[in-house]
Amino acid sequence: MAEAVDQDWIALARDATGGVEAVRAHFRGHAYDPHFHDEVLIGVTEQGVQQFRCRRAVHRSTRGRVILIAPGETHDGVAPEAGGFTYSMLYLDPARLAAAAAECTGRGHCGAIFEFAATLADDADLAAAILSARRAIAAAEMRAVRDATLDRVVERLARHVGLPGPAGGSAPATARRAREAIDALHGEADLGLERLAALAGTDRFRLARAFQRAYGLAPHAYLVNRRLCTARGLLARGLRPAEVAAAAGFADQSHLGRWFRRAYGITPAGYRRICTNVPDRA
Repeated sequence: MAEAVDQDWIALARDATGGVEAVRAHFRGHAYDPHFHDEVLIGVTEQGVQQFRCRRAVHRSTRGRVILIAPGETHDGVAPEAGGFTYSMLYLDPARLAAAAAECTGRGHCGAIFEFAATLADDADLAAAILSARRAIAAAEMRAVRDATLDRVVERLARHVGLPGPAGGSAPATARRAREAIDALHGEADLGLERLAALAGTDRFRLARAFQRAYGLAPHAYLVNRRLCTARGLLARGLRPAEVAAAAGFADQSHLGRWFRRAYGITPAGYRRICTNVPDRA
C-alpha cells in the first residue's frame, strides 16, 4: 500500500514473521530530515541520484548501487537532480539478522552489532537479492518464498560487514554518556540539557559540540529521534497516533505528526494503516 505526499510516494509492506519492513519510494527535492533507525537498512537506488549525508560525508547513490546503514547511523535524503530518485529499502531487525548471519556463515552468534565497511557498494548480486526480497514481501508471497529471498540477502550481505570497533566507537566519553542516558529513558522523560550535561560530566555547550561531532545530531534532536523510534514501534503494533504521541513523549498528535513526516516522509496515521491495515478513526 502506498501513501502519496505531494508528488512523492511511499509504498511500505511488513513481514511480521521475519521482522522486516520493505519500502519502495520516490522523492523529488527534499526527502528526509536527519534521523536514525534502530534497524539495519539495506537498499538499492533504482532511478535518479539519491544524495544523503551519513558518517560525516555526503554520498550520491545512482542506479544499481547498494546503500548500507547500520543501526543508529544518522542520515538524511535529498534529490539533487530533476526527476528525483526511486529506491527500495529493507529494514531488518539487528538481533534477527545477526542470528541469521551466524547460521549462514557458521561463525557463531556475534550479537546485534553491525558496522559496514562502506556506506555505498557496487554489488549487483546483493542489489538483485534486495529487490527480490522487497517484491516478495510487498506481494505477500508464501512464507517459504519470503524466507528464501531474505536468506539470499543475508548470504550476500556477509562480505560487507566489517569487524565491530570498541564499545561506543570513537565518540568522546561525554557524548557516549549522554546518549546512554537518553537511550535508558527511551526518550520518554522531559530531559533538559543542563541535566543531560550533568549526567555526561560536562557543560551543555561542550556536550552539544561533542555530541554533534560524534552522532551528527544535536542532543535535543537525538532525543526527538529516540522518541520517533518508540512511536514507530507503537504505531506498528496498532496504537492510535494520539495514544502514541502521549506514550512517546510528544506534546500532542500534531507535534508527533510534524516530526514523523519530516523524518520518514509519511504521516503517523498512514504508517499505522500500512502496518496494520486498520484505518485511523478519531
